[in-house]
Amino acid sequence: MCVPGLDLQVCISKNPTCCTKKMEERYQIAARQDMQQVLQTSSSTLKFLISRNAAAFQETLETLIKQAENYTSILFCNTYRNIALEAAASVQEFFTDVGLFLFGADVNPEEFVNKFFDSLFPLVYNHLINPSVTGSSMEYSECIRMARRDVNPFGNIPKRVMGQMGRSLLPSRTFLQALNLGIEVINTTDHLQFSKECSRALLRMQYCPHCQGLTLSKPCMGYCLNIMRGCLANMAELNAHWHAYIRSLEELSDAMHGTYDIEHVLLNFHLLVNDAVMQAHLNGQKLSEQVNKICGQQVKTPTQSPRCAFDWRKEKHGMKISIRSGEETLANRRKEFINSLRLFRTFYGGLADQLCTNEIAAADGLPCWNGEDIVKSWKQRIIGNGLKAEDGHPSVHQEGMGPIVNKIIDKVKHFFQLLQGRSTPKPDKWELLQMGSGGGMVEQVSGDCDDEDGCGGSGSGEAKRTLKITDCKFVILILFLKS
Repeated sequence: MCVPGLDLQVCISKNPTCCTKKMEERYQIAARQDMQQVLQTSSSTLKFLISRNAAAFQETLETLIKQAENYTSILFCNTYRNIALEAAASVQEFFTDVGLFLFGADVNPEEFVNKFFDSLFPLVYNHLINPSVTGSSMEYSECIRMARRDVNPFGNIPKRVMGQMGRSLLPSRTFLQALNLGIEVINTTDHLQFSKECSRALLRMQYCPHCQGLTLSKPCMGYCLNIMRGCLANMAELNAHWHAYIRSLEELSDAMHGTYDIEHVLLNFHLLVNDAVMQAHLNGQKLSEQVNKICGQQVKTPTQSPRCAFDWRKEKHGMKISIRSGEETLANRRKEFINSLRLFRTFYGGLADQLCTNEIAAADGLPCWNGEDIVKSWKQRIIGNGLKAEDGHPSVHQEGMGPIVNKIIDKVKHFFQLLQGRSTPKPDKWELLQMGSGGGMVEQVSGDCDDEDGCGGSGSGEAKRTLKITDCKFVILILFLKS
């Protein structure tokens, strides 16, 4: 039996009520839980889109690294079989470092590229330049390794690899970190704590009609918009920053082509290694004279070269790089993801309206709850979105954005400011920022494009066909995101 609810604090009514103070407290908890649920439901599609692509992007990168490592191992087994076993560890270590860098570890691309070519030179020298005898002492091999940067046996290829690796690895690493940042933003906003004032307003909107036996009623659209826009006013302030985040991801994705296309760079790495070995082999006599001056004459004993450790026969394609259709390329997948993400550019600005339209409010033309009684329609003023619209709010007032939303905004700002740098945020206007050996950023401006920038081919038809850059007179921003 319904009686006047003299001890109620929110669901106060002139009409008889079925609620007690204890029931009102339970409804208060239910109102907050319902709000959390609708928030999570509304963002589930966006969250799934980003998290699914983050996982797929990382998995694709892992596959590319493994495939590139296999191609390089096959190169040694097919073409330089007598050094394949000794080169295996260096090849594996190189691609392990590539993966570590891509997935956020503090490793330096310049250092691991140099380390790979340093370790390769003694093998090339001992087995190809002086192929009749092997068995060089460890001390002599170490001297050859140390001499690599002085005698420059591989020409400009190590420098070219550094350029291509830097320009492709760092944007891909940043792109992956950006996706993780997007997931973090959604997770945080899914679990926002609402103010006491907002919680009371949600209770009045959703459960106070139950106290009058109106369990099937829904709030009027205008009433719902006022409450939800008030409760989510701080989240609406995220909208401009979220829009900028997506735009920055768009620009980054558009710039990842040519020497920035990690798929091209990784899968053609073995071609550059082949060019490097061939160049050293062709200049063998000159290199021998240089090494003899630095390390002295080495007395060696004939030994049998170790056999190849990589079972290339298990590889279906051998040295042939499989041709992927346009739909299968990493660039195309990234483009599809960006196109889908664009649909959510105004997600936070329109969140309150979306919740009322899809989840909470009564349809137009139907009787609805106005906070006090059932009416035919909402006649009062409807406030706008955001904190500026909060002045004079009839039901809910937010005091600023709050520490959590402020922290999210700072992170998103930090992300796209790093992407845009100090110059116009267009791919062909960016500056080149490379990581210094100490982990800091060292500014370096490129001049006209030359072969070292990867604008020409590597000497192989495969690379020349794949890499097409028509205008290399630009400066490039290599992006680095600190989470």
